[in-house]
Amino acid sequence: MAASDDPYDHRDLIDHRDLIDHRDLLRLATAGSVDDGKSTLVGRLLYDTKSVLADQLDDVRRASVDKGLSTPDLSLLVDGLRSEREQGITIDVAYRYFATPRRSFVLADTPGHVQYTRNTVTGASTAQLAVLLVDARKGVVEQTRRHAAVVALLGVPHLVLAVNKIDLVGYSEETFTLIAKEFTTYVDGLGYRPDAVRVIPVSALHGDNVVDRSEHTPWYTGPTLLEHLETVPVEPEPHDMPFRFPVQYVIRPRTAEYPDYRGYAGRVAAGTVRPGDEVVVLPAGVRTTVARIDTPDGELDEAQAGQSVTLILADDIDIARGDLVAAVGSAPTVTDEFDATLAWLGDRPLHTGARVLVKHGTRVTPAIVTGLSARLDEQTLTVVPEPPSLSLNEIGQASLRTAEPLPVDDYGHVRRTGAFLIIDPSDGATLAAGMVGARLPGLR
Repeated sequence: MAASDDPYDHRDLIDHRDLIDHRDLLRLATAGSVDDGKSTLVGRLLYDTKSVLADQLDDVRRASVDKGLSTPDLSLLVDGLRSEREQGITIDVAYRYFATPRRSFVLADTPGHVQYTRNTVTGASTAQLAVLLVDARKGVVEQTRRHAAVVALLGVPHLVLAVNKIDLVGYSEETFTLIAKEFTTYVDGLGYRPDAVRVIPVSALHGDNVVDRSEHTPWYTGPTLLEHLETVPVEPEPHDMPFRFPVQYVIRPRTAEYPDYRGYAGRVAAGTVRPGDEVVVLPAGVRTTVARIDTPDGELDEAQAGQSVTLILADDIDIARGDLVAAVGSAPTVTDEFDATLAWLGDRPLHTGARVLVKHGTRVTPAIVTGLSARLDEQTLTVVPEPPSLSLNEIGQASLRTAEPLPVDDYGHVRRTGAFLIIDPSDGATLAAGMVGARLPGLR
């Protein structure tokens, strides 16, 4: 199809998801309060990096005309569900893919309403960088501090504050400076180093300092948002960590072609494994070696974090779904009692003595909450000792005892096997995101 003279026509685009496996990759999450313009900012990033396909843009243009707008409403590139558009809000986590010549990106866009803070936990759980938005007219608000505390709790190493709608305060340097000072002081209390935090004045509506540098902010000499995303150092990938492999399924075809086949299928959670590596199966503690790594496309010489494979072990040992195969030299601790930090996501408060389910890797086991030792006030970064309960969106320290021993890592050491979920045994609803041994944000 011939290219159009229409500046809003991106018909020559490719689907950048095809590039994700072949470039330097950054995983990022966005969060902000309602009406801070987060959807417009994400839409601007997608549009200005030419990551919008023609049919998507056509839909947005038609919807914008229906709203009486003369230019496309870029927020509609993000708020794809009809119910979201009707309400004017984003209500779930949406994953977006885009790329530039320098880097590929996976963006988790999370909602702004306070009752959906739980979705921020989901979106930020694998992020290497978080972009928080504030309205330049309002500055840092309660939800900003809550989101910053959540991403600090989850160990997101890099943080950006996008001071949006800077045009609505006349591109005021003074306003920007006051907001930047308040925010950096707050996140310093969360443990962020100055070089891990960047504050950028932007106008998502007009594109100021999002992809292109703005002539309206000559006083700002830092990078645009995209320049920062392209150049921020990426933390080591999970394949550089100790090997962890939660067993999802035991494969025993029992056919004439494969009479003795016994494989253990799952996804590598962390580390790298090769044939000949010595491993330990937990919680039993039985040692063996990896004989072969199978995939539907054939055998592999090695498998890294994120790959779904089937391990063939040298010995015929008793392994079931929920077991963990780990490197012998750096195996996790097997225990039925541990302390953890919880981000409480349930509508009903958590009390000491609550009986729950703990989902760790592929294993689910009954558990009891034996104590609540602390709750974080994320607005003041003070700790309330021995709280009577944890309520929706609150962050606290708890002790748990599980019915079965679990092979757990400290979350600060291996995030994938240091994380777990607390589930309501009555209806299967997720009640909390947990981090084994994680300290409350702000406690150094």
